[in-house]
Amino acid sequence: MAEGFEEAAADLELPEVDPEEADALLAAELAASAEDGAEAEEDPDAQEAAEAAEADEAADEILPDGDADGDAEADEEEGDEVLDEDGVEVQEHLKDAVEGSLRLKRLLSRDDGEAGAAKKQKLSPEQEKANQIITKWGLQADGVVKHVLEGMTLEELQAMSDSGYAPDRFNMWKSASELLARYVGDMRERKGPGGGPLDAVSTFKFRWKIDMEGEKLLRTLCHKDLRYVMANYDGNTPLADVVAEAASVQPEDNSTENALPEAPGAATMGRFGRLELIDPLADAAVFGDANLTFALKLAKHRKALGHVGRVIATTFEELDTLRERYKEIDESIATLEEHYAEVYHGVDCTRIALDPRFEGMEGSLGAVYYNFPHSGAIQGFFDGHPIVNWRHENLMRLFFRALRSFVKPGGVVKVSSNMGAVGVRYSYIVSSGIENEFMHSETIPFMDWHLHRYGRSYGDKRDAYKRPDAKNNQSYNSQRAEADMVYCFTYTPSGDTLPKQTIRLPPSLKTLKACTDGPFKNLQGLAKESLVKSLHKRFVTEISGTHVG
Repeated sequence: MAEGFEEAAADLELPEVDPEEADALLAAELAASAEDGAEAEEDPDAQEAAEAAEADEAADEILPDGDADGDAEADEEEGDEVLDEDGVEVQEHLKDAVEGSLRLKRLLSRDDGEAGAAKKQKLSPEQEKANQIITKWGLQADGVVKHVLEGMTLEELQAMSDSGYAPDRFNMWKSASELLARYVGDMRERKGPGGGPLDAVSTFKFRWKIDMEGEKLLRTLCHKDLRYVMANYDGNTPLADVVAEAASVQPEDNSTENALPEAPGAATMGRFGRLELIDPLADAAVFGDANLTFALKLAKHRKALGHVGRVIATTFEELDTLRERYKEIDESIATLEEHYAEVYHGVDCTRIALDPRFEGMEGSLGAVYYNFPHSGAIQGFFDGHPIVNWRHENLMRLFFRALRSFVKPGGVVKVSSNMGAVGVRYSYIVSSGIENEFMHSETIPFMDWHLHRYGRSYGDKRDAYKRPDAKNNQSYNSQRAEADMVYCFTYTPSGDTLPKQTIRLPPSLKTLKACTDGPFKNLQGLAKESLVKSLHKRFVTEISGTHVG
């Protein structure tokens, strides 16, 4: 999971196709063509019947985000399976941390024929609505548009239908499916708190649906009272009563959080997040730190504050790859070890429950950092294209679910990203955290953060010739610095068992074959079939925890 860039399609290459495999595909295609021709001669209605059957099957495939009966039935069957990876059984208390990742791999590994062989069921309301919309647009033949609609709820489908929206089928720059995916993402974000700066009062107001008068009252509170209200308000007792109670309560200890009790509340709480005053005793983990410059910054910061907790620095790439890209990597590792940090390579942050190096760390992390997450670019596609964007959304969903087993209650998680990113959208970060009981505490501008001056990188092979420079992040110019944000969360587990982690369904082989833009533009026959198989293979490889690119 590389440190990100957002819009530009990178110069990463897809896996090469084995010549023998290509010959086999060609032979199969010729044989299939001959067989189809023979059948057509025997039965003039064969083609028409086949097309009708395919249309019925396509209609049955529209399942909104795994909530339809067909997917629910599949999940029920899979629920009794022993979760393991390559024969390694997952510990019982960690199964929930990795179940979504393994389920996603199983979905990717399925052959389309399995879905076609399943017993047909009555169309769900979501399927019926999606069919109405796609027919109204005249895009029944667009399998990628259909794939986007599969990921929408009935409420979202109805809202879009009522709005009168229709993707521009003749847009010169974007396909109808890409325009639709962007519209759906924007529609969902309009219901959220926004991707820009939000202080503790703003996030608290959104979380509890507090009115303007309540917000004004909160902003008049001192630091001591505001912390008390935020810790004790439950939505049942009137806000004014909790505020009155806060005035009569005195802090019981001399912890850092209780410093400056009479200072302005919102501003003082904001300084805590910006100055990175984390638990001095707990361990801190950094994920996806391609060149380890952020981990170095954090280790030096913790040493200066007298912290005794470890810094666990991780990279997604293996050490040999890092040495090719960053000539200073060995020196960086040595400096980290001098600061008593531990450095792990080849770490997939969504699958740490399967990583033996994290064994015994359950509930020990007091702070976790993931700067500018990205699932890697695929040549020919922009990050927002629905063929590849599901990877970015699932990255955040699976990341936060994995953290539940390793972050201590009250621990903080900070994910940096650009508020206008179209790969890992800010809404993916915020919603994934919230649904896994990580309370969204605030959003601070990246440039206001005490730890922002580190050597950012692309996190892929371009780093071999585009050197990082920590000074004002001048080496990294793919985004506007003023739009970079740090999304801050606090782990507040309820003790309840959460439902299975929702995941964005990946495109099937049939959907990939239906794609006509990006790298598939102008491709037909064997060339397209080869690219489809290569891309699908890459998806399976990535979800298995292997970096590509």
